[in-house]
Amino acid sequence: MTSTTQRTVIVGGGLAGLAAAVALAQREIAVTVLESRPRLGGRASSFVDKASGTQIDNCQHVSLGCCTNFQHFCRTVGLGDLFRTESELYFIGRDNVVNRLSAGALPAPFHFLGSFGKLSYLSTGDLLRIALGMRSLAASRAGAGGSIAFHDWLREHRQTDVAIDRFWSPVLVSALSETLDRIDVASARKVFVDAFLANREGWRVQIPTVPLNVLYGDRLLGWLGARGAAVRLQAGVERIVVEQGRAAGALLRTGEMVAGDHVIVAVPHWIVLDLLPDECRSQGELTKVRELESAPISSVHLWFDRPILFAEDRHRGQTTGEERELPHAVLIERFSQWVFNRGMLHTLECGGSPGESSGEPPRSLETSWSYQVVISASRNVAAQSQQETIAKVVEELSEIFPRCRGAALLHSRLVTEHRAVFSVRPGAAECRPVQQSPLPNLQLAGDWTRTGWPATMEGAVRSGYLAAENVLRQLGRAERLVQPDLPVSRLSRILLGITA
Repeated sequence: MTSTTQRTVIVGGGLAGLAAAVALAQREIAVTVLESRPRLGGRASSFVDKASGTQIDNCQHVSLGCCTNFQHFCRTVGLGDLFRTESELYFIGRDNVVNRLSAGALPAPFHFLGSFGKLSYLSTGDLLRIALGMRSLAASRAGAGGSIAFHDWLREHRQTDVAIDRFWSPVLVSALSETLDRIDVASARKVFVDAFLANREGWRVQIPTVPLNVLYGDRLLGWLGARGAAVRLQAGVERIVVEQGRAAGALLRTGEMVAGDHVIVAVPHWIVLDLLPDECRSQGELTKVRELESAPISSVHLWFDRPILFAEDRHRGQTTGEERELPHAVLIERFSQWVFNRGMLHTLECGGSPGESSGEPPRSLETSWSYQVVISASRNVAAQSQQETIAKVVEELSEIFPRCRGAALLHSRLVTEHRAVFSVRPGAAECRPVQQSPLPNLQLAGDWTRTGWPATMEGAVRSGYLAAENVLRQLGRAERLVQPDLPVSRLSRILLGITA
């Protein structure tokens, strides 16, 4: 066995780099993580809003039950208790009826039959069309359709405008942050099969109960430090150094050389080629990385003088006479797509990082209720001013939630992550390289590499595990790190032909 004193240098402290670092450190491989920012987490970040004195996330991050590798990563480093698992999802159409989606007693793929059958904003005919479309999508081969736009596929399979606008689009735009004409069929199939059809637990939404800077903060640093991993923040890398056909380490922007026997480059796709040596970026599939595009996600943060996310518990006009406060809501055929109740979801509201002054919040915000509204694939947000966007969101909330109409908006903030995810447009799959670079000891990691998953936290963690597998293999320690998917139910195999 090769000596474990060999060091692996990991460039990038986002989820992909962290997953690789955790996997290797757990196996007593010496690791140095180089991160250019003053924190870990990459695009999963928070910042201090000085007006409210709290940390707010740049974008709401959620996981699903089918994200087995992300969950494994969180359990490994002790972050599992920082998530809340939702037992119900709440969908509100133009009729303002709150529809509760939850799994019934039937096995997959019939576990949602009762909930879907009661959706107030879809007719029986629309539901039948959707069911036939889901069956056809499941029957297609996994990974096929990477060059076909899903909107075209829906038209070919006779989906109505109502079904597209009220079912297919809300699910996929939220999951993939792209419009249906810019989503390939393979990515759409991945979402619906893994989350809704293969296993009855795949749909369960898991939401962080702390700001993202806390989620990927001290606990994670402590876990890595206890296993001898070195984490260097504000250590920007200029380029990867190559000697005698092998990666020798990373040259920092300060001129310092950080030597390593193995190197994993875990940075976004629009940065990676600038760090790689000529012998890598000019070869094979890496030449197509520049063709990958990005998609934006916007978040509108709102602070009101009272709680607003209350709705009557009703269905098809029949009320129970009770009001319930919702932890979240999916808004159908609206400019706003998801609204998250931070007061219910977050168990901890934090100010700045240690040593950082966030200032005192105004007295008007000392008692306030905060909400985060997410707009995925938000290219249309750039066409209007921040105040126009915020006003439109508040107007929609007032139309849906009666308590919002009398509430005072104390503070608001619009945040747009312009490169939130890579675009799963048709043809993008051909631009995604494998983790093994042309140099034997240089690996790539990132959700944009070839993982079998679209742009998700799950894809990022899988890429880190795959890169770490390659390092271990070169050390003579062949080991599978990628965790298995949830098992496909027997009925889903028999009736839908789902095998993977």
